[in-house]
Amino acid sequence: MFIPNLLSTESGSESIVRARIVIVEDEPDLRDAVAEYLEAAGYEVVTAESAAAARSLVETQSFHLAILDIAMPGEDGLSLGRWLRSKLPIGIIYATAAGTALDRIVGLELGADDYIVKPYELREVLARVRSVLRRVPQPQELQDKKARTDRRSVAFGPFQADLDGRLVTGANGAVVEMAKSEFDVLEVFLTRANRLLTRAAISEAIGFTEDPESSRAVDIRIMRLRKKIETDPANPKFLRTVRGEGYIFSLPTGDGN
Repeated sequence: MFIPNLLSTESGSESIVRARIVIVEDEPDLRDAVAEYLEAAGYEVVTAESAAAARSLVETQSFHLAILDIAMPGEDGLSLGRWLRSKLPIGIIYATAAGTALDRIVGLELGADDYIVKPYELREVLARVRSVLRRVPQPQELQDKKARTDRRSVAFGPFQADLDGRLVTGANGAVVEMAKSEFDVLEVFLTRANRLLTRAAISEAIGFTEDPESSRAVDIRIMRLRKKIETDPANPKFLRTVRGEGYIFSLPTGDGN
């Protein structure tokens, strides 16, 4: 789901974060008052009169923070909060009536970032909104984390191979110089680790036509690759020969990402 950027503007010495907030409240006067106050503080605000309306909004929009009334007709705020958290990374503030300590406890146990007690002052709401937005992950942090998670990389021994960046680094972070043809062969093995690969299978994977010359070319690339990743190329730890059959790249279970 798309997560809009937070835009920062300066107002005197105070930085106002342009975040998108959804207010889910069945009391229209209170809902409108909170929305107007937060908009005046520099936030983009969308309102919903029920959990069902909020669910519809989230199907097409994304928010950084939700202010949820717990006691609403139909689906309550606690249930809506659980659903929101399953859909997107979002800060949640529950609004609860005075004296309902159980709701506050349950809300916090379900992962609420904060709560406010009715009747509340609008200045208190603003203070809590600012506090929560400082704690929840910012959109760029989430995108960076996702990029790191999605990137294909494989660790073997002291080496780290970035398959998308086509880069191999050693234990000290130094780049291992590697020709394109050598990396092509390494990628074939890393994506098929612990499997016996014949010369024909390797040739096909790197785009060679199967002939005796291709087999010799594969052997040469493997020899060069061993010199760069094996401590003792004559007795390889990773890229082993299976006599009469082909090669296998030994990778302990759990090393591949």
